[in-house]
Amino acid sequence: MMQLSSVQQQFETSAKPSLISIRNLSHCFGQGQLKKPVLFDITLDIQAGEIVIMTGPSGSGKTTLLSLIGGLRACQTGSLKIVDQELCGATRSQLVQARRQIGYIFQAHNLLNSLTAQENVEMTLELHPQIPWRDRQQKAQQMLETVGLGERTTYYPDSLSGGQKQRIAIARALVANPKIILADEPTAALDKKSGRDVVELMQRLAQEQGCTILLVTHDNRILDIADRIIEMEDGYLIQKD
Repeated sequence: MMQLSSVQQQFETSAKPSLISIRNLSHCFGQGQLKKPVLFDITLDIQAGEIVIMTGPSGSGKTTLLSLIGGLRACQTGSLKIVDQELCGATRSQLVQARRQIGYIFQAHNLLNSLTAQENVEMTLELHPQIPWRDRQQKAQQMLETVGLGERTTYYPDSLSGGQKQRIAIARALVANPKIILADEPTAALDKKSGRDVVELMQRLAQEQGCTILLVTHDNRILDIADRIIEMEDGYLIQKD
């Protein structure tokens, strides 16, 4: 009975759809004699609902791979599919459509200091013109309440702590209910407690919304939230778990 259950579990795991599917992806910077390969023959599948952490030394290619998955950099060779949309050779409109499925969280939070917390969160919803303006305001306010900043909606980033700014970044990434969250060193500028609080908040909200997380980090204190850990080294991908 236990053996049958194990086989069934393996089948169910393999049957889950891959929201991110990469095959033989390579990437170079520069041209001609200045051409420098930075990614080599990357193959990776990340399934719906997974939390995957990518580690590796600086310069190993982590951020480059993340930017390709996010449609922020053009693919060169291989195949990279996001929610069944091929990004290698994709048109501008196809890239925009793919980005609507993705929420981004960066190390420096990338908030606009001239906008309030609520206005920063609303920015993401501009990619979704089908959502009326009043609904955007309401969704942004509700998301800020969810991350514990309901009383800070009119505050500007300069008057908030680092942890609060990163909570706004999480709200901005999740407000449009994306299928994928890409996070690049989200705890790097935070102390231990703030970093842990931010990651656990991201984990909880992503699980509630049923989205996938791919998180790049050097922070060994948060590795326990991952379903799987992968490692980049010199442009190559090493799957540890």
